[in-house]
This record gives sequence, structure tokens and C-alpha cells, in this order.
Amino acid sequence: MSILINPQTRILVQGITGSFGARHTQLSLAYGTQVVAGVTPGKGGQLFENKVPIFDTVAEAMKQSGATASAIFVPPAFAADAILEGVDAGLELVVCITEGIPVNDMVKVKRAMQGSKTRLIGPNCPGIVTPGPDKDSFGGCRIGISPGYIHRRGHIGVVSRSGTLTYEAVWQLTCRGVGQSTCVGIGGDPVNGTSHLDTIKLFEADPDTHGMILIGEIGGSAEEEAADWIKRNGSKPVAGFIAGATAPPGRRMGHAGAIVSGGKGTAAAKIDAFRDAGIGVAATPSEMAETLLKMM
Repeated sequence: MSILINPQTRILVQGITGSFGARHTQLSLAYGTQVVAGVTPGKGGQLFENKVPIFDTVAEAMKQSGATASAIFVPPAFAADAILEGVDAGLELVVCITEGIPVNDMVKVKRAMQGSKTRLIGPNCPGIVTPGPDKDSFGGCRIGISPGYIHRRGHIGVVSRSGTLTYEAVWQLTCRGVGQSTCVGIGGDPVNGTSHLDTIKLFEADPDTHGMILIGEIGGSAEEEAADWIKRNGSKPVAGFIAGATAPPGRRMGHAGAIVSGGKGTAAAKIDAFRDAGIGVAATPSEMAETLLKMM
């Protein structure tokens, strides 16, 4: 099993004809992902790579292809509308890779999504990967920009605000012969669709996930909320890492949400919350996998 997506999930790509969207659609197809449609307004009727039909709207693409999830590679000014188009069409999952969406746009998106059946991953995220069953994990489902080859099918769930630290944790596990159930990059923006806690709950409920790596960073309180839930409800080993311990207060570091202000969101507070919840804390990024494996 896995969470959110599996090798049978049918994907459409919003922004499939842009250079970035095209490149990562090619990589997803090469990974064995079921990319069944693309959406670029004004280019309906064309084919991508001579096999993926392109439509003018998400609703039309869903109707014709049976897609239930989308990847969004749309410029920041248009990304919020792209998310809402997927919501209006009734997609189960929307994964927004776009970086630089105005916070005010995302506040409006979050408000508009209340009560909808659509789950949003991102924005400003690497996406989500469920590795495939063969020795190279081919035939898996890759939505976004994560490198497929670093993944291996297994039983560890990974959730992270940082794209590069997601890849680091996955590669550490794979190099030790330990595979992953699903790897979720939730994005580093202050307003996103799916939190650490949302993802941890899904991993906790998944019988095929036997342990987790939770990667956070300074800013906000999402990691503390996840830790509090794990303390009260968790039954599986969890290792964690918090990035940004040396960042100066009041200065944004890399991610729009990675900022310590008003004394809140510090690395120390998050690490204390992890330890209080029984989460194994990796002192450096290079120790994430080893910290978890010592707990299992």
C-alpha cells in the first residue's frame, strides 16, 4: 500500500507544454507514471510526445482521460487559478510545484477549498513519489520534480518541507537497502495545502508504512503540532530533523515560511517538541536515516 497515490493513479499535467512541465512530464513517463492527459489552454487537440492528449481545460481532460490527480507547472501569476480549476473539476489530488505564488493568492485558495474533496500538496514543493514494485522502482507514480531513481519500494514514509532534504533522506534510506512507501514534499510556503500532521496521520493509518522520517525547518508551528499528535497517538517510530538552527531571527531563509519572528518557530522549540514526543532527533542531515533505523 501507499498514501495518496499508487502506480495505478492517472495523472494530468497542467502546463504540460512549458519547458519545465514538459521536462518533468517526460521524466514521470520514463518512471512509469500513468500520465494520461495534459492541459494547456489554446492547445487542445495536440499530443505531447505523440501519445499524451492535450486539452484546453481540466474538466475536459478528466472527462476524456479518467485522471484523478494533477501536477501544476504554471507560472506564479496563474497558479492559484490553476489550483482552483482542479478543485472545481473535482480532482482528488492537486500537486502544485510552482514557487513564488503570492501569499494572498494562497489565502484565497485555502478559503475557496474549504469543504471541497480535493487535497492540495504544495505549493513550492517537489511533489510526491510512490515507488514502483520492481528492483529499480519502475512503474511507480511520480508527481512533481523528485528524481525517480533515488527511490526504492519499501516501508518508510518521508514527509518534508524541504525538497533537497527529502531527496537526501530518501537516498540515505535507499543506500542502506531500505525502501519507502511514499515520499511527500509538502512545500516551504507559509500557506500550503497539506501539513506535516495531515501526512503523519495518513502514514500512521497505512499498514505498509512501518516508520517515518519527518523533516521540518524554522518558522510556524506545524512541526510542534505534528509532534504533539505523535506523542498522543503515534504507534510507529519517527525520526526528525529541523533545518535552520543557525538562521538569524527575522530573516527569511530560502523558503517563504522559514522565518523566526516574535520568538516563535525556533529550531530549539521544535527540537524540544520532537524529543518530548519520543521522536528521534538527527543532529545533522546526514544522520536522518541512521537515526530512524536505530529506532526500528
